[in-house]
Amino acid sequence: MTLTSALLNRILQQHTDVLRQLEALYHAMDAAYDTVAKNYNFVCRGCADNCCLTRFYHHTLVEVTGLLVGYRGLPENERTSILERALVYCRALQTSEQHDQPLKKLCPLNTDERCLLYQQRPMICRLHGVPHAMRHPARGLITGTGCHMFEATCSQADGHPLDRTPLYSAMAMLEKSLRRDSGIENPVRLTIAEMILAFENHLDSG
Repeated sequence: MTLTSALLNRILQQHTDVLRQLEALYHAMDAAYDTVAKNYNFVCRGCADNCCLTRFYHHTLVEVTGLLVGYRGLPENERTSILERALVYCRALQTSEQHDQPLKKLCPLNTDERCLLYQQRPMICRLHGVPHAMRHPARGLITGTGCHMFEATCSQADGHPLDRTPLYSAMAMLEKSLRRDSGIENPVRLTIAEMILAFENHLDSG
């Protein structure tokens, strides 16, 4: 089953409660991140190699649908510009993968150093940057350092890592609930640009 605008719109119409829960979870993520960043005295002010240049893949249907909520609320001219940038991004991604080269290209939602869908940005966009830990049921404790700006300006000893475990668990429960109620089982592995193409039924255009 291909992700299409019609399919995602159906999810929007039929599963509003899950999307309300997603919004609440995003608020909890922001609060947890802000607390950890404050403890480390870390402030993200943007940088030349910012996370919007990083190729992140997103794996939850609920977050794709959540992003669509914000996207559909944008003016038509902004959606047109985003789609154009998403098409360019996906062509560049295809070329980089064919030649096994890294891709450093700005997310199509980033304009003038700001995210046009900041309130609906996915989980990894919210949690990236500070040291973190997660207790995986099979792999045990997984830890990670902060971004390069964090490492350049902060000490790991100044605070406690962000515990992603309850946040990831809550996201997994939302995803499970949405997939059970919608009957959609297909795995998701999309960049933001590919999500935009799905919203406009251009996902297979390359």
